[in-house]
Amino acid sequence: MTTTTRARHHDRRRAAAVLACAALLSAPALGAAAAPPAAPARDGIDRRAVQRALDELTATGAQAVQVRVTNGRRQAVLTSGSAHHERRTPVPRDGRFRAGSITKTFVATVVLQLVAEGRVELDEPVSRHLPGLLPDGDRITVRMLLQHTSGLANYTALIPADPSAVPTPEAYEQVRYQHHEARDLIALAAARPLDFEPGTAWNYSNTGYLVLGELVEAVTGEPYASAVEQRVLEPLGLRGTSLPGDRVNLPAPHAHGYARIGGEVVNVTRLNPSVASSAGELVSTTADLDRFLDALLDGELLPPELLAEMKRTTEVSPAYGLGLTVAPLQCGTGVTTVYGHDGGIPGYLSTALSTEDTGERLVASLTTAADPGEFRGQVELLAEAFCD
Repeated sequence: MTTTTRARHHDRRRAAAVLACAALLSAPALGAAAAPPAAPARDGIDRRAVQRALDELTATGAQAVQVRVTNGRRQAVLTSGSAHHERRTPVPRDGRFRAGSITKTFVATVVLQLVAEGRVELDEPVSRHLPGLLPDGDRITVRMLLQHTSGLANYTALIPADPSAVPTPEAYEQVRYQHHEARDLIALAAARPLDFEPGTAWNYSNTGYLVLGELVEAVTGEPYASAVEQRVLEPLGLRGTSLPGDRVNLPAPHAHGYARIGGEVVNVTRLNPSVASSAGELVSTTADLDRFLDALLDGELLPPELLAEMKRTTEVSPAYGLGLTVAPLQCGTGVTTVYGHDGGIPGYLSTALSTEDTGERLVASLTTAADPGEFRGQVELLAEAFCD
C-alpha cells in the first residue's frame, strides 16, 4: 500500500524490505547511485545484463522476480528465483501479483477523467462532495489528496498491516483476513491531528486515496472499483487486472511472498485486500501494467492539459505529481526522467516506470523472501532499462 520515495513513505519496519522496488522511484537515490550503463545489445535490450541484475536481486533478499523491459518495439520478459520458498518452482512469466500503490495511478486517472467531464474540480474542497467525512474537509482540496499534500495522517501506520510488526504467526492469522471498511480507516486517521497545514508540505498518506475512492463513488454513484473497471480496465483490455475487494486468494499463476514472523517462515500471499482498497488493492500483470502506463503517457486516457497536470511537480511536492511519481535517473553524464509508481503490500513489491515518450519502460514484480536483504541489482536493472 505504500509507494515512492523517501523514508516517510513507508513505515519504518518495512522500509528495508521495500528497497528493491520502492527505491527505484527514489529521486535522490537514483541520482546518486545509478551506474553507467552497459553496452546495449543490438535490439536495445541486453538480456544477459538484465538477467544478472534479477539473479542478484533474488540472491540478496527477493524470493522471486519477474520483469518486463521495453525498448521501442522490443520487449524482454525475464524471471529469477523460485515461486515457492518450500521447493524450487519456476516463476511464471505472466504471473499475477499484488501491485500495491500502483493502484493510486489508476484512481488518479479516473479522478482526472471526472475533472475533464466537469464533474470534479481539482481545487475544490473535498467537503463539496463528501460533507462531514473529514474534520478539515473544507480546507483539503482534491488536488491535495492526489498529490499527498493534504496533511492527513497515514492510516497504515495506525493498524497492524505489516507482518514483520506482528509478534507471532497466530497473531497475524487474527488480522490478515479481516474485512475493513474504507470509511472506518479514514475515520481512524481523521481522528488524528493533521501532520501539517494542508498544501504546505508533502507526506505520503494512503488515507488520501481512500478518500478519493469515496469521492469517485459519490460523484459517479458506483463503487470506485466499478469506475476503474469501466473507464480503464475494459477500454484497454486489461484482463489480467482486478480490484479484488474481499477476495483473499490471488489468481493463478503467481509467485508466493513470505515473511518471518516470530521466527517462523510464513506464506503471506493470501490476505484480505480491503485493508488497502483504493490505496493499494490492485492485482495485475507486467503486461497489463505496461499497457496501462503506455496508454496513460501516450494520452489515451486523459486530455493533454490534465496529463500535464498529472506530471507536474511543485516546490512542495518535487517528486510527485497527481498520482504519478516523477524521478530523474542519472545516466552517465546525463539525466533521464522516468514517470510511474511503485507499490508494496505484504509479500509483494512492484514498480512500473516509463520515459515520457514511452519508448523505454520497465515493469517489475518482486516477491519477498522470509529474510529480506540488500536487494542488490536494482541500480543495474534501472541502467539497463533506461540508460542508452
